[in-house]
Amino acid sequence: MTEILVQDVVGGGIATADRVVDHPAWTELKSAVEEIRPWQSKDGAIDFDAEGAPSRALAEDAVERVARAVERLSPLLPHDASYHAALVADLRKWADSAFDVPDFLDSLLAFHPAADRVDGLQHLVVFPMYTQNGNPDRNLEAVVLRMVWPEWLADLERTRYDNPLFCGITFEDFTAGYDTHSAVLFPETIAVREAPERFTWGGIFCDREAARFRAVTGEAVRVLGLELPDDIRAMVEDQERCQQAFVLWDMVHDRTHSHGDLPFDPFMIKQRQPFWMYGLEELRCDLTAFKEAVRLEAEGNAHGRDVQYAVLFDRMFRFPVSGDRNRNYDGLGGQLLFAYLHKHDVVRWTDNKLTIDWQRAPEVTNQLCGEIEALYRDGIDRPKLVHWFKAYELVSAYLAPHPGSRWAKGPDALDLSQQPRKLVDDVLADEFPLSMFYEALSKKLKAVIASTQGITAERHEGAAA
Repeated sequence: MTEILVQDVVGGGIATADRVVDHPAWTELKSAVEEIRPWQSKDGAIDFDAEGAPSRALAEDAVERVARAVERLSPLLPHDASYHAALVADLRKWADSAFDVPDFLDSLLAFHPAADRVDGLQHLVVFPMYTQNGNPDRNLEAVVLRMVWPEWLADLERTRYDNPLFCGITFEDFTAGYDTHSAVLFPETIAVREAPERFTWGGIFCDREAARFRAVTGEAVRVLGLELPDDIRAMVEDQERCQQAFVLWDMVHDRTHSHGDLPFDPFMIKQRQPFWMYGLEELRCDLTAFKEAVRLEAEGNAHGRDVQYAVLFDRMFRFPVSGDRNRNYDGLGGQLLFAYLHKHDVVRWTDNKLTIDWQRAPEVTNQLCGEIEALYRDGIDRPKLVHWFKAYELVSAYLAPHPGSRWAKGPDALDLSQQPRKLVDDVLADEFPLSMFYEALSKKLKAVIASTQGITAERHEGAAA
């Protein structure tokens, strides 16, 4: 990324353009964090009685090196001064607790990246946390990132897609927890003594999403013999264009979780539901972003068409064949989109080649969005269990359920005297198995999907070269 001077709008000064990752203290900080991570238990604590555990003095020395490195780097980032001061205090408090379960609530409450969304602004972030789709344990992690907030995106957020908590971000460097498939930085993953009343930010690494999209889509296009329009081929080959598409897609997707006719808690934090309900919610948000992209393209916005094909290709090519088959709700959403477009003759698999009706794709994709929106709107007047069955009917109209499914046999096959949440136990881990098409595609794309672990724009370009 080009180095630029950025205004520190909070402090009124100038934030340096010097890259944090070029400072010797970053190397020292990263090394100390990597030293600490293997010592930690799943909850982030260090058990000094465990095999291979360090002495307490050794652990204290490593954490102190992290704290001192943060203090040396903080002057490069005056907009994060309060956070870094609280971070150093939390690190030393953790050491004083004999490395019990870490509690970094004070530093979390001091970190407010969404309040200072300036394009190119750097942040140094250190927290004990798990990385979604990456490391499930709450290990200490460090990441240097930059904000992605171009004026055109800021204008859309200000005038049409209000999302004051959203942060588009890119990697500068990271510790092992991010050398994975994780592409998010979420406050709810951080080890704290109690959850804050509300979270004030959420970050998505659009550079990783774009690089992964380009790698997987490029291979899928080759394997499937798909002929792309010139402008879409140019987009897939252009990292910057893809990053811009993903940051817009993510911003609209994120806000959609709390917009629309919602018959339930949009984030479903306190609910236990069949995994197809989560799949439909994520797909609804993606298809809403698609629908908005169609509108933007009609208005002459250059990013609108890019977002449409980022959604289509990522959903159809990567989502169904990524991860395992245990309640894979994102995979389900991708399968549903492909099956819907196939049933409506927008995609065809003939003579071992995939073709897409580029003219009809926007209309029919929006049609699926409309069906899901109608399900939600009608769901407001339905009991929970009836709503789940209606959602199952929508999905199973396009995807074949597992032959052994109880849910596929209808209400008479279930013990309806139980609470709805108990009936979730009757849902198969792979309620809607992959079609023969996706079984074959999964084998073809397995290697390239695995290769995207830890991918960044620089790593993708380096591998391509």
